[in-house]
Amino acid sequence: MNPISGGAVNRVLVTGAAGMLGTAVAAELARRADGPDVLAYGRDRLDLRYLDGVRDTVRREKPDIVINCAAWTAVDDAETREIDALAVNGSGVRALAEACAEAGARLVHVSTDYVFDGRAGTPYGEDAPTGPVSAYGRTKLAGERAVLEVLPEAGYVVRTAWLYGAGGRSFVRTMIGLERAHDTVKAVDDQVGQPTWTGDLAARLAELARADVPPGVYHGTASGEATWYDLAREVFTLLGADPGRVLPTGSASFPRPAARPAYSVLGHGRWTEAGMPPLRHWRDALRAAWPSMIAAAV
Repeated sequence: MNPISGGAVNRVLVTGAAGMLGTAVAAELARRADGPDVLAYGRDRLDLRYLDGVRDTVRREKPDIVINCAAWTAVDDAETREIDALAVNGSGVRALAEACAEAGARLVHVSTDYVFDGRAGTPYGEDAPTGPVSAYGRTKLAGERAVLEVLPEAGYVVRTAWLYGAGGRSFVRTMIGLERAHDTVKAVDDQVGQPTWTGDLAARLAELARADVPPGVYHGTASGEATWYDLAREVFTLLGADPGRVLPTGSASFPRPAARPAYSVLGHGRWTEAGMPPLRHWRDALRAAWPSMIAAAV
């Protein structure tokens, strides 16, 4: 079925390893007692815009698996620079997939809820029709299609959403800072999603390095659902602050160049089919992440 079927994984190349998720993935792989050699490449060492460099790196390093956390993530900038975003999220990913095919390596590619239009009222299944409403979403969908086309037997697309972690900018870290600086804060209550801790997602991506599960699309988001308002109130509660200081508001209060999906709840049916549990509930994950989030905010 796959080039790697639950056997030895000796070398894992992590791209985007200087970012919030990539840092967590590299650390998760390195801390495992039976873990593989970890090749952590930030953008300074591997820039997906340079296709020859992508191919040369994979040929030289000969990884068993590549976990691609590299991406153009400037959602609003992509509205006026879609060609630039596509060079990373689309063409660069295709080159990476082609290099993995040549090397016989498995590719785990991180994607996003932005490939959906956000108009659903029930969780999007892994096979739900896509329909991005932003340039960023279109470029990420191009990357998904490249992985699935080039690596039908060894390509994994893991969609995630609403990420937070100790190693980068996120809504959770912003709320921690705003609680200290303001008597009240406003948070959007008309967007629904799944706050997801990089620690939980990193552990799941590391498991895919060894798991003998079918290739294709999986949803790497926390269980449950919340609005940004719900998440902000939970942050205030964990800080020991009055959650009543968080005031609800609509998306129109924070106009942005790129449209945000109003409903970004993703279903987790494929994990169940593969014999793996979905990620834990977002509230439980936030509590587990809390010590690291507070330490990073000091």
